[in-house]
Amino acid sequence: MMQKCHRKKGLFPLMALVLFVFIIFSILYKEITTIQRIRQSQPQNEGNDDQPQSSDFQLQQEFLPRPTVLLNRSLSSRAPPDQLACHKHGRPDVDYQYWRWQPLNCNLKRWNVTEMWEKLRGKRLMFVGDSLTRGQWISMVCLLQSIIPADKKSMTPQAQLTTFTAQDYNATVEFLWAPLLVESNSDDPVDHRLPERILRPDSILRHASQWKDADILVFNSYLWWRQGPVKLLWSNEDSGVCEEIDGLGGMELAMEAWADWMASDFDALNKQAFFVTMSPTHFLKEEWEPGSEGNCYNERQPISSERYLGNGIHLPTMQIAEKVLRRLSSKVSVLNITRLSDYRKDGHPTIYRKFWEMLSPETLSKPASYSDCIHWCLPGVPDVWNELLFQYL
Repeated sequence: MMQKCHRKKGLFPLMALVLFVFIIFSILYKEITTIQRIRQSQPQNEGNDDQPQSSDFQLQQEFLPRPTVLLNRSLSSRAPPDQLACHKHGRPDVDYQYWRWQPLNCNLKRWNVTEMWEKLRGKRLMFVGDSLTRGQWISMVCLLQSIIPADKKSMTPQAQLTTFTAQDYNATVEFLWAPLLVESNSDDPVDHRLPERILRPDSILRHASQWKDADILVFNSYLWWRQGPVKLLWSNEDSGVCEEIDGLGGMELAMEAWADWMASDFDALNKQAFFVTMSPTHFLKEEWEPGSEGNCYNERQPISSERYLGNGIHLPTMQIAEKVLRRLSSKVSVLNITRLSDYRKDGHPTIYRKFWEMLSPETLSKPASYSDCIHWCLPGVPDVWNELLFQYL
């Protein structure tokens, strides 16, 4: 249990300010399509989308929305928790469930649930992160569970770790709640809405002890770093005095601690690790419809302009991740979902989700005021992320 700390005012380093300005100017004329090294494309084969093609998956500007159903599954086979099951909460349209992403000049391998289970046979697949990561985990479980007999599967919640088990494959698909990667006072998966965030930036072992034995790891850590300053409580600090810094500074410290562990303790020869890029938000309708007001509420179609780049993609945050991940290029693959998700203003729950607090009649009368434009409906966008993960695996 983390101790409380006293406030200690921190100084924002001049170097960080200079770096921030440099980043902003350096990216103004650069397409922000990937935070991974660009890979060279190989010659393409045509006409068979059931075979893996040599495709440059990092060139995200080549991903365009096409209304094709690539997953052979029925809605009845999916059972996501109520909070993100938008159709169950009254969303009248269904197109958002079926949009898929087709790269230009190459074909993605079709999702195959049996093949995916064979990839997972005898293994532990673990998703580590926040509520957006939980959504991707739920998506994966729903995509996989339809062929597993009811008496051969189980779901086991245990504190921060929830595990789906398929007995016939001796495999698990797990979710570990660790929104800041390092130890923090927000590590309770239920009771984490606190007035202040305190983290131990040099304490990674508490979470690492739970993920170290997994065979395939999928990490994410972006959203929580954009919610104001954080307080640092170092492991060797006995006085309980905390230094307060901005969220981006906290993110860099936490990411560096995570990268140190991955560099020294992760066995990349026998295991696989992925880091998922930022999931965009859609709070400003004027970005895709100039002159209008509102947000993602009542949006029914993806953004059609290939050139669209919304403010829901926070570039300085992505640059921090890029800097840290560059150290781990031989150990961690980047699952770039940012640009392809940025088109999906239609994919958020808005009002069609479970809200944990009672909403007043006044609030209910203004749907846009409480619309969720952060998370994603299920089925929906996270399915696309997992199709890309399937391609990598």
